[in-house]
Amino acid sequence: MSAIAATAPALAPLTRPGLGRLTRVELRKMVDTRAGFWLLFTVGALTVIAVILLMLVGNAEDHDLRDMLSVAVAPSSILLPVVGILLVSSEWSQRTALITFTLVPHRPRVLGAKLAAAVVLSIVALVFCLVIAVLGTAISAPGLAHSWSLPVGFLFQVALFLVTSLITGVAFGALFLSSAPAIVLSFVLPLGWAALGSIRWFNDAAQWLDTTRTTAHMAERTLSGDEWAKFGTSMALWLVLPLAIGLFRIAKGEIRAA
Repeated sequence: MSAIAATAPALAPLTRPGLGRLTRVELRKMVDTRAGFWLLFTVGALTVIAVILLMLVGNAEDHDLRDMLSVAVAPSSILLPVVGILLVSSEWSQRTALITFTLVPHRPRVLGAKLAAAVVLSIVALVFCLVIAVLGTAISAPGLAHSWSLPVGFLFQVALFLVTSLITGVAFGALFLSSAPAIVLSFVLPLGWAALGSIRWFNDAAQWLDTTRTTAHMAERTLSGDEWAKFGTSMALWLVLPLAIGLFRIAKGEIRAA
């Protein structure tokens, strides 16, 4: 027995997977499913269509890079949050949560990897939108030097807009842990609050808490200090609060095999 033990290969020590590896796994989950693949394909197609439509209308002098980018990011800001929702909620709807948290028992690390994957996907989407916007500007407004003006601060603002949009989807997915209600309510609740904010008595509160108002100009122009404060306040309600509740649910909730 001792001779066998001496000649047997030593087993590699078990190591905890790093955040980078977990993030790559979560990125793969975004495109491995049919829903995720077709959502991302639809976002790409709508981005191209939106830029082409802008190229076909108006004067060439108005087709600057900023306007092209503003139009290009619109599909991503609307549909990518659904990808974020599915990234979390599908763990429960597809009954894979037990496997995931058996392999990685520290649940907040898994959610952290999902958030990191959401940030990476947002940056990839921004790069894609920027490439399409550059091509659209080059075709529709060639030779116009002013058309290429794109301040770094504005580009960072657009990136933050996409990142917060996708992370809000992750937050709703963590909050509800079910795809259908999370997707429906992610659209209905902000729209309902926007309708409520149109009433005169709620108008002041809506200026700070209605994301349709606080993010309306994120991809159009540089925000003022007051607008940044309103944006941060609305994100605390629609992003930070659902994400905190969702993290608590995931960390403390019971996971059943069936």
